[in-house]
Amino acid sequence: MACCHADFALTDASDKAFTVGMSTFTFGHGCLGEAGDQARELGLRRVALFTDAALRDSAHVATVSSSLAAAGVDVVIYDAVVVEPTTASFKAAAKFATEGGFDGYVSVGGGSVMDTCKAANLYATYPAEFMTYVNAPIGAGQKVPGPVKPHIACPTTAGTGSETTGIAIFNLTEINAKTGIISRRLIPTVALIDPDVTRTLGKNVMAASGFDCMSHALESLTARAWPRRQNPARGASRPVSQGANPFSDALASEALKAVGKFLVRAVNDASDVEARTEMMYAATQAGIAFNAAGCHLPHGLSYAVSGLARDFHVPGYPEGKTLVPHGMAVVLNNPSVWRYTAPCAPERHIRAAAFLGGETRGAMLEDAGEALAGRVIELMRAAGMPNGLAELGFGSEDIDALANGAEPQYRVIRNAPKEVSRDDLKSLFGSAMRYW
Repeated sequence: MACCHADFALTDASDKAFTVGMSTFTFGHGCLGEAGDQARELGLRRVALFTDAALRDSAHVATVSSSLAAAGVDVVIYDAVVVEPTTASFKAAAKFATEGGFDGYVSVGGGSVMDTCKAANLYATYPAEFMTYVNAPIGAGQKVPGPVKPHIACPTTAGTGSETTGIAIFNLTEINAKTGIISRRLIPTVALIDPDVTRTLGKNVMAASGFDCMSHALESLTARAWPRRQNPARGASRPVSQGANPFSDALASEALKAVGKFLVRAVNDASDVEARTEMMYAATQAGIAFNAAGCHLPHGLSYAVSGLARDFHVPGYPEGKTLVPHGMAVVLNNPSVWRYTAPCAPERHIRAAAFLGGETRGAMLEDAGEALAGRVIELMRAAGMPNGLAELGFGSEDIDALANGAEPQYRVIRNAPKEVSRDDLKSLFGSAMRYW
């Protein structure tokens, strides 16, 4: 694949460099047991271990806690993390962290747990009014003032990639849509990525997290080229997510190959150690890729879907409230988006389809959108995803509200390879209602 680094000559205002930030990570079976060694190396004496109620008594938390205790680290467990965090849950976590006097943090869980831990670490280290660090224009978007406390991230799902990113996402109750906080300072210090955790993942969790991984990689590969990003900042102020670049291209491409080969196997057979291990590694690759390149329309649209869904629940997720798993909200917008963005970079869309295992022999440039959308739909059907937004209860009467929720998501929407109007957003949501 031709890399983006040749594009800088095309615009005088281009940034001539890109920056990559990532965690120091360990990948391999049993590495959760190394948490104590890592904490000792970081000089930690008292840590907050973030998890959720469902994981509190799990073998994963027990392994990490025991390793920390054996290293002489005092551990206080916080298990009030909310799956799909909210304004209130972020504030509650920040209050706990502020009052606890911790010199470091450990997170054991999925993206919700790791993101909550990042936010708590930030507000405990640099107290501020809540909207201070939230992405502009929704929040003030102020820069994180300096380094936060060490954070050891231990993912228990295979898809979010949060263990490698400086992004913390939550649902902002005031607007009923997702937004987030993003800073290179929030990237976990160390990630312990243990594929053994995938043995306990239910089918629906594996599917949703796996499609999140897939979309991270696809969005990284098809994002606006890094020299053409709209944010002119340079040096230490260069944004975390900078558009498609040679580094993100390489990782995203490899992640897509694994997703195409192993996602459906991993969803349909919890005992398929190879498939689930490969998906865990693909999630890490895609996480590093999208942290460098940034996501765009599928994620930007998904935040409105998550916030506006009504009376929807997926088995395997917490009962008692409407909840659209993040990866599901993302993938349901994918085919609609690829048909829309393909004319901007048809070769990339065709190659992405091929990486995912799609049939692209003889495909012409004008076939690019359908080639990629068609392969994603095949994977959605094989993994049991809903047939578009209509199956979540949305209809044509909701399109205006969905567009309202997506429109402020400048951070991701402006990373798309083309300018996107409100009418475009409405068209994209309309096209995502049903696929087969």
